[in-house]
Amino acid sequence: MKSSIEKKVATQNDIDESYTVPIFGYELLRDILIPDLLGKDTPEITYWSGKHLARKFPVLSKEESESFFQDAGWGQLRLSSESKNEMKFELSGDIVQRRLQMLTDPSFRLEAGFIAQQVQIQKQVMTEAYEEIVKKQNIVIFTVRWDPKDPIE
Repeated sequence: MKSSIEKKVATQNDIDESYTVPIFGYELLRDILIPDLLGKDTPEITYWSGKHLARKFPVLSKEESESFFQDAGWGQLRLSSESKNEMKFELSGDIVQRRLQMLTDPSFRLEAGFIAQQVQIQKQVMTEAYEEIVKKQNIVIFTVRWDPKDPIE
């Protein structure tokens, strides 16, 4: 019998990436437990948590951001428009549709924070992101804004 020291600890590479978590388990954590624990501060804390995750998992392009969202089970992200001081992203997919239909007040602040931080890293300016839920289309639109005169120091 192997001791606990000799037992192999699973690393991320050892885990089968095709393994999926049941959607109900995800919803229990994301939409019920975490808001119950955080209370009225949930939107702010999840936004900053999204920014924290983006610093831990930096992406270098919009394609990598799209892949990250897919891999994280957050939905399909796509850049819908870009101007001098603003980018708009659209989030859709089965998980988004389900959350919009099942919840009276779904929050996408985690995703907004993640997107804001990724754009901030890529553009090297301070950013903020806001989400708009479009229930009729089962999508969430994220607007990221920045001021080029406000660089990261």
